[in-house]
Amino acid sequence: MAPAAQCPVIAPEWEDPKGVPISAILFGGRRATVVPLVNEAYDWEHGVFLGSIMGSETTAAATGQVGVVRRDPFAMLPFCGYNMADYWSHWLDIGQRKGAQLPKIFFVNWFRKDADGKFLWPGFGDNSRVLKWVFERVSGQTEAVETPIGLLPAAGAIDTEGLSLDDGQKAELLKVDVEGWRKEIPDIEDFYNRFGDRVPEALRHQLTALDDRLTAR
Repeated sequence: MAPAAQCPVIAPEWEDPKGVPISAILFGGRRATVVPLVNEAYDWEHGVFLGSIMGSETTAAATGQVGVVRRDPFAMLPFCGYNMADYWSHWLDIGQRKGAQLPKIFFVNWFRKDADGKFLWPGFGDNSRVLKWVFERVSGQTEAVETPIGLLPAAGAIDTEGLSLDDGQKAELLKVDVEGWRKEIPDIEDFYNRFGDRVPEALRHQLTALDDRLTAR
């Protein structure tokens, strides 16, 4: 381990008591299907919704079962010391603060697989290609396509030069699996129901809106 101060690109304000300006927040889970390589939330509330429903597919090492989606909101479920639904409310409250300059929220999934069970995205250092698109979205330098689950990169917006990806693989990485997302709805509802009436109404509205957008497709 090395001191953070040795990082050549660390924000100059990193020790400022007022905090460091944040332009983007990324959430991510390990999903072989359904979730695309990257998508951007429509707005803050939609981003909190995406964070609240994120999850990863279990491995044999962790649970003995493979491929079961385990919801882990904000990757914080093991660490949140109070009711998770109240945690969601606090995130939503941030968006209601007068004058708040809210970061864009993105969801990434490096683990999408093809029909043969092979990873589609090379990962590791090539993840910077996706981060480049995120930076360009923050600065308004690139386009996105509106879909039922959020904003996805327009065709050619992610630099894949030098990668061994054919057009079919590129399309699969950014595919919005409408039927797969429809199957997610009951599971998300069951997950929310574990928290009873403490679930913020805004998130239930977001779930209904997602269902409506998927049905419209």
